[in-house]
Amino acid sequence: MGTITVRPPRAEDRWPLVDVYVKARRSYYEGHVPEAELAEWERSARATGYAFDKPDRVWLCAELDHAFAGFALVTSGGALLQLQVDPRCWGRGVGHALHEAAMAELRDLGVRTATLDVFAENHRARRFYADHGWREVDREGDHVRMALALRV
Repeated sequence: MGTITVRPPRAEDRWPLVDVYVKARRSYYEGHVPEAELAEWERSARATGYAFDKPDRVWLCAELDHAFAGFALVTSGGALLQLQVDPRCWGRGVGHALHEAAMAELRDLGVRTATLDVFAENHRARRFYADHGWREVDREGDHVRMALALRV
C-alpha cells in the first residue's frame, strides 16, 4: 500500500498536479474523445497550470511514499470538481484518502449534500463513487450527476 499523506497544495505542486490530471483524464477520455481534442486540451493545461488561490475552492494533494500521487478539488458550495489519481497509483488507497479528506472539508463547511459530475463512460470512477455512497441523480449529455448526503 505505502504511506499516503493528504495535505494542502504547495506552490511546487502546480506542475505535478497538471501531469497527474493529464494522465488521469486521458485514461478515461481516450477512445471517446477525438485525439486532436485531447491533444489541444493537454497543450492548454500544460501551458497554464492551475492556480490554488480561488477563495471558494479547497485543493487537497496526496503523496504516496513522498511522491505526488493525486489531488482533489471541492467548492464551498459542495461540488467535488476533481478527484484525480495518477494511474500508476490506482488501487493503492490514494483515491480513498483524497475522497475522505475532501468530504471532511465539505462537512467542515457545513455542506449537507455533495455533488459531482462524472463522464458517463468512466465506469471505474462511477464504481468508485458508488462504493463511497454516491448515487446517480441525473444525466446530462455524456455526464452523470451524482450526490452524496453528508453528516454534518
